[in-house]
Amino acid sequence: MNSVVSPAPAHRARPFTDIRAVNGLFNLELSAVWRYRELFGYLILRELKVRYKQAALGVGWALLQPIFAVMIFSLIFGHFAKFPSDGIPYSVFAFAAVLPWTYFAESFRRSSVSLVGDSELIRKVYFPRLVIPLAMAATPVVDFVLGFFVLLALMAWHGLWPTWNILLVAPCLLVTLGLALSISLWLAPLCVRYRDVVHTLPFVIQIWMYATPIVYPLSIVPQEWRTLYMLNPMVGIIEAFRWAILGRGHADVTAIGISAAIIAVVLVGGLIYFRRCERMFADVI
Repeated sequence: MNSVVSPAPAHRARPFTDIRAVNGLFNLELSAVWRYRELFGYLILRELKVRYKQAALGVGWALLQPIFAVMIFSLIFGHFAKFPSDGIPYSVFAFAAVLPWTYFAESFRRSSVSLVGDSELIRKVYFPRLVIPLAMAATPVVDFVLGFFVLLALMAWHGLWPTWNILLVAPCLLVTLGLALSISLWLAPLCVRYRDVVHTLPFVIQIWMYATPIVYPLSIVPQEWRTLYMLNPMVGIIEAFRWAILGRGHADVTAIGISAAIIAVVLVGGLIYFRRCERMFADVI
């Protein structure tokens, strides 16, 4: 009987990952962030658990900050200083601005120091580092939603009812997230190298709040200074929120347009800068 020798089976190729340096100014690899969307959700869930775990009031702490801020502002600026409120009860007028500002301040603060806070994770495994500040910027949305229902209850108590403009709150919130993220993409890499940034953030946030029409309306700013004043991107955002929530008057298209243009430029520049600094995070942090 003739025997036939079968050829040896071909070696099956093993899967491998090829990691190469990224070239190109606008090669941001944003698709990688989508591939790590599960990590994005895990980081948000972790932050919520850490913040409210073993807290007697739980998520109630998310409501105390804007509520007490509105009470103080209403007493000092509404009752004693007699600041105008464009014909709206001052508590509602202030709450409609304090709510988005609180979200922005928390989002801005958390995302700016996020890389330092997750230093152990950055040193141990690879993933797109952009996931961290993005998750930290999105986490305070939960607090915003809870505070939003309190605002609606306050409006109902004053006999004010929202219009269809309130549907624009979601896009306004997304723009606010974009502003907080765009600035943190510049500050987070700086915070890795210079920890002084952590100490300056509370001061910057406090000064920025009083440079934004929260306790006073935009109408009291002199006309000759208004264009310069609108270079603060939070001016357009706060005015858009007030218009969407209260449905009074018309949206200040100029302020909103200036804010949108500034946010777009800062966000694109921040993505490029963050991507360029990303390779050194694990070594420096």
